[in-house]
Amino acid sequence: MIWETAAADLASRVTHRSSRWRGPVARTPRHVFVPTWWEADGERWELREPVNESQWYPAAYADRSLITRVGDLHADRAKADDHPAGRPTSSATLPSLVVSMFQHARIDDGDELLDVGTGSGYGTALAAQRLGDGAVTSIDVDPYLVDAARDRLATIGLRPTVEAVDATGPLPAKAGKFDRIVSTVAVRTVPPGWLAALCTGGRLVTTIAGTSLILTAEKREDGAAVGRVEWDRAGFMPVRHGADYPAGASGLLAVAHEIDGEDVTTSPYPVVDVANAWDLDSMLGITAPGVEHAYQDDGRRRTAVMAHADGSWARAVSIGGQPTVVHQGGPRRLWDVLDDLRAYWLQHGELPARGARALITPEGETRLARGDWRAVL
Repeated sequence: MIWETAAADLASRVTHRSSRWRGPVARTPRHVFVPTWWEADGERWELREPVNESQWYPAAYADRSLITRVGDLHADRAKADDHPAGRPTSSATLPSLVVSMFQHARIDDGDELLDVGTGSGYGTALAAQRLGDGAVTSIDVDPYLVDAARDRLATIGLRPTVEAVDATGPLPAKAGKFDRIVSTVAVRTVPPGWLAALCTGGRLVTTIAGTSLILTAEKREDGAAVGRVEWDRAGFMPVRHGADYPAGASGLLAVAHEIDGEDVTTSPYPVVDVANAWDLDSMLGITAPGVEHAYQDDGRRRTAVMAHADGSWARAVSIGGQPTVVHQGGPRRLWDVLDDLRAYWLQHGELPARGARALITPEGETRLARGDWRAVL
């Protein structure tokens, strides 16, 4: 199997034939950026180390994300019998989503781009193919990822600027340098450094952490940025500041499957798999950020569990179509928050976040508004 054939086939699947991104996808050997990766096998992670093209190319040139780092263990540095615990912390994002984020940025010839979240380096490669090496700067908090991406980019003749930087702090660029900023890591609020680095009239694209909401905005002369939440959806890992994410509520999530609640009530709504109900999950992510979820459905019994690092938890169970019984504990009643959102949805016919107007202050505070609904992040 020749990689050029696989890349051209991938390009035909993820871009329109007249797209300016078709050429970059067809010219970029994605397999170079994912020599190894992790795959979930039940409840544990297994290392994938292809030994030939037939094992390598079908995965590398599929329109899918490949997990390259779990917890603090990168697949490049792992052994076959390693089974890391924790959450994915880096990946080679599915190509169609990378292209979609670049398209939201409305990139023009001659633009200078800041690519936030180098990861494997594949998205950086597409940008450098499209704009040229000198027009692309890519940053990532992980020094190993940066070094590996820089080396892999060089092997295919690309030499954009790639630096190890915490994207939430000061950026390695003079004020107003970039025409476009595209982030493939999610942030709760836009870091002030991004707006400082963006030129007046420049455009940024990111996702709001804990949601599937894509935020686009253009910088005004007063230093603020105005835009909207797009109707499109995307999911990215949240920005991190070190080798791994904080522990979160995974321990409480496990315990909450069994313990009795301080409050036991019934809900008028059926049990729902919140994490896979994207609009509902996004509204919950804005209203009560940081909630973790678990869901089980054996065909007769449906169980949804929610937990937060502040000690709040909820468990909702429905058996054979009977009313939903809800156990809750901790400082907040998480299922009540969820039911309030579902009531709003029934009353108004939709949830308000997607399509909302956005104002980002120079300090990075993000204000969303749609109709009478308001939110400040």
